[in-house]
Amino acid sequence: MACLLRLLTAMTLLAPGVPAAAVELGNVAAGLEYAQKVCSACHAVEKDTVMRLSQVPSFQEVADTPGMTPRALVVWLRTSHPNMPDLIIAPDDMDNVVAYIMSLRTKK
Repeated sequence: MACLLRLLTAMTLLAPGVPAAAVELGNVAAGLEYAQKVCSACHAVEKDTVMRLSQVPSFQEVADTPGMTPRALVVWLRTSHPNMPDLIIAPDDMDNVVAYIMSLRTKK
């Protein structure tokens, strides 16, 4: 988890700007639906569910990562990951998934 936090911090600081509209819009229900179809093979996408793979963070853990913001999440999803397939997510789906993940946040 500490590695994820360091990676997110570095990517947020070094990444080109993401338009504010790209991280402020999104449909939470559509984001959940997309996550269930695309992400649930590896990630626990719903709140309080058991992890599918122990080394893969749940969406709850991602949402509760200290310093996590919608902008940081967009940057993280657009960046290649050694342990995750390179995803090409349509802009509307990205907005929806980010809205869904951020809706899980319990730490303020």
